[in-house]
Amino acid sequence: MSATVTKLTPSSLAALLSARICHDLISPIGALGTAIEVLDDETNTEMHDDAMGLVRLSSKQAGAKLRFLRLAFGAGGSAPGIIGVDELKTLISDMYEGGKANISWNESVEGIEKNTARLLLNLTMLAVQAVPRGGEINIAATEAGGTTTVHLAATGPKSRLDVNVEKTLAGKAPEDGFDGRTIQPFYAGMIARELKGSVTAMVDGETVNFTAHIPTPDLT
Repeated sequence: MSATVTKLTPSSLAALLSARICHDLISPIGALGTAIEVLDDETNTEMHDDAMGLVRLSSKQAGAKLRFLRLAFGAGGSAPGIIGVDELKTLISDMYEGGKANISWNESVEGIEKNTARLLLNLTMLAVQAVPRGGEINIAATEAGGTTTVHLAATGPKSRLDVNVEKTLAGKAPEDGFDGRTIQPFYAGMIARELKGSVTAMVDGETVNFTAHIPTPDLT
């Protein structure tokens, strides 16, 4: 990875991440608004059952995304510590329930340091994006020799590694400037660099691999 890394002001980073969060939440929140409008229409009672079903589904989706994004982009609580793998599995499963990708795990650890867990969630977002037509995503997390390694393999038809994802993950600015979409891989790379680790992305046939090596902190 080149030593030259793009720098963003805190306000620019905050604005771009906020745009990304709003983008991810707009669909279920918008659906909730539509359903409530139907429920408020007393002349359209035959649609009320469908509207209530949409309320339940959209509120579930919005809650799942908020919980996921709270850790992926936020502090997830102020204290340092370990996030249990079971909790991460639940966050990811709820976030992508009903999606096109099947997500499996191959881990040898019970928990991951909070900031590394944040990186894992961000890499999961990139892995899902890499298989737009669906496929298999395997998440592996191991710890050895003072290093935590996170590896995600996304395999599927028409799998792809967007050039801007590869560039921004490495700390470079996209040619057309940052937006809510390209800031997310940049943020993932920023997490790895701040943890004195590394993160890479590469294509191997129909598989896109994301790998991070992060020094395991001593939290005792």
